[in-house]
Amino acid sequence: MAQEKGTQGGIHQIIHPDIAERVFIIIPAYNEAKVIGSVLSDLNMAGWKHIVVVDDCSTDQTYDVASRHGVYLLRHTINRGQGASLKTGMDFALLHGADIIVTFDADGQHRVEDIPRIIRPILSGRADAALGSRFLGKTSNIPFMKKIVLHIGILFTWVFSGVLLSDTHNGFRALSRRAAQRINIRQDRMEHASEIIDEIYKRRITFVEVPVTIRYTEYSIKHGQSPLNSVAIAFRLILQKLMH
Repeated sequence: MAQEKGTQGGIHQIIHPDIAERVFIIIPAYNEAKVIGSVLSDLNMAGWKHIVVVDDCSTDQTYDVASRHGVYLLRHTINRGQGASLKTGMDFALLHGADIIVTFDADGQHRVEDIPRIIRPILSGRADAALGSRFLGKTSNIPFMKKIVLHIGILFTWVFSGVLLSDTHNGFRALSRRAAQRINIRQDRMEHASEIIDEIYKRRITFVEVPVTIRYTEYSIKHGQSPLNSVAIAFRLILQKLMH
């Protein structure tokens, strides 16, 4: 693949057009006007053609900024949550013929350079799902409490879902068309991360973990999930498990 300098000084791989035609990148976004333009510019420069931004009823200029970057732009009329945004984007991608779906954050934590790596197991037929792992890859400036919460999440997922992963709440993942059609996201908000792993396990979807780099910035830390909210999510998930 050819290479080109990205907008933030990194080296971005220019993806082959045939591969770019097969991949849809889903970006749920809520009040990300300050950074989403840079994220979309990097994706555009790398040659990705099918970028789907789902604006979850933002109260800032997220929709207007995204509209300048030649993306598919969908909008919820009420704020529903990240899980609902992913489902909206995935349904749209499947309807428009996606062979591979990549879920990607709007806050700049994920690197465009890692997309070829995370889709490789799908392209080769090795797996139907590739799950990004910051603990197999690299992280920068990860807050101490965030690291503790993430490790607790690994244990929680193992106990309640029967799946042992190195990173259970990473929004950077790739799914084959077959996997995306079988995964049913019912949780509108942040519980969807655990639900997707449950679905992969229950439906016997083959998966691998892929090392990725996660960048923690002052902005992404401020906009991320607080430890208290993570506890609330775990509590709701436990109740749901007990009720079924």
